[in-house]
Amino acid sequence: ALRLAGGRSRCEGRVELEEQGIWGTVCDDGWDIPDADVVCRQLQCGHAVSVHGNSAFGRGKGPILRDELGCHGHEQHLWECPAAPEHDCSHKEDAGVVCSEHQEWRLSGGRDGCAGRVEVFFHGIWSTVCDSSWYDLEAEVLCWSLGCGEPLQKLSFGHTLPGKMLYQCGSLQPSLALCHWIFNKSAPCYQSQAVGMICNGMGS
Repeated sequence: ALRLAGGRSRCEGRVELEEQGIWGTVCDDGWDIPDADVVCRQLQCGHAVSVHGNSAFGRGKGPILRDELGCHGHEQHLWECPAAPEHDCSHKEDAGVVCSEHQEWRLSGGRDGCAGRVEVFFHGIWSTVCDSSWYDLEAEVLCWSLGCGEPLQKLSFGHTLPGKMLYQCGSLQPSLALCHWIFNKSAPCYQSQAVGMICNGMGS
């Protein structure tokens, strides 16, 4: 089995493999985009947008199960890739990845991290969010997921970033990624503004 740990979604984090019931990690020696692409695709997380070494997502536990991975990028599973039979690594060299399906959010340009324009990181770029389906539920999910408390006020800005995301939440979720979303479809976002929020919490 395979998973990503220590990230902000299931599509970002430290690469962990399970062999014979024991979870272990991958060493960052030779860790590159073709290796990470195999991980992202195997987890149905798209493709790799960035690779990380030096235990960027925290140090793992257990054995180090792969070193000097040499994936071509087309393998179905990480364990099909050639690797060194022995390793000379410690957990401070645990490998990590951010996959294209990872989503994270920020409020940009406000007085602190709990106010400003809503921006989403997806497919390796920051994009704005359309206000055409942004109501109390979406606002509540965002403010809570950022640790910013309750929504106070909705704002409107221009779309100045490359992409546009639209969210529709049917119920209160821990994250906007669990709501219905569409990326870069022009019709639902036609004549929309980029949404902004002021939440009642104090962000960093």
